[in-house]
Amino acid sequence: MSCLIHLDGVTYQHQHKTIVEDIHLKVGLSEIVTIIGPNGAGKTTLLKLILGLIQPTAGTVWRAQPLQIGYMPQRIEINPLLPLTVKGLLELSQPTPILDSDLNEALERVKGAYLMNQSLQTLSGGEWQRVLLARALLRQPNLLVLDEPAQGVDIIGQTEFYQLLANLRTDLKCSIILVSHDLHLVMAATDKVICLNRHICCSGHPEMVMNDPHYQQLFGISSIAPYIHHHDHRHDGGCHESV
Repeated sequence: MSCLIHLDGVTYQHQHKTIVEDIHLKVGLSEIVTIIGPNGAGKTTLLKLILGLIQPTAGTVWRAQPLQIGYMPQRIEINPLLPLTVKGLLELSQPTPILDSDLNEALERVKGAYLMNQSLQTLSGGEWQRVLLARALLRQPNLLVLDEPAQGVDIIGQTEFYQLLANLRTDLKCSIILVSHDLHLVMAATDKVICLNRHICCSGHPEMVMNDPHYQQLFGISSIAPYIHHHDHRHDGGCHESV
């Protein structure tokens, strides 16, 4: 299996403090990779390294070419007094003018076409997440990077959102990297889990990680819960590795 991203021995230090250390990570084509870990584990720093927003202190980050990244942040700050619609936000997010048909297609992919002319001030948490995801899709990415995408959404909304991500991976044949604390829900909709606590404590298929002592120590044995892995694709290939 070809790879889109390969981190080899990546370490990042800031003000003489090591934030992440000796990271080895590969992301394959059409693969969903979930990064989990406690607060302060370095998850956001790892995303920034993948995105190229910061450079590693040691090690290398290899990116396939062409690589088109769609990034979905946890949130964006909008002045509540600004009279802006969803359409206006999406148009402003693009460097060049964009067709209404492209905006509509992106919103339809996230089941949010009805939001096109809605005011931003009226959006629910779940609707905001769909708009931000549509915004990322406008870049026509082959890699989606999402930072805690279902934060602030109720459990039903989270389940629907992660199913939507699985559908997007299939339809667009894109890879997805996401950071999440929603362990049980994400576990059922991911191919590979990276358990991070400044270094990679354990990684692999969800069922492997859930039974790993490092995972259980970080999150507590009580966090282990049954789940159903719905994927019917294979988990083997050159970009799946134990770290």
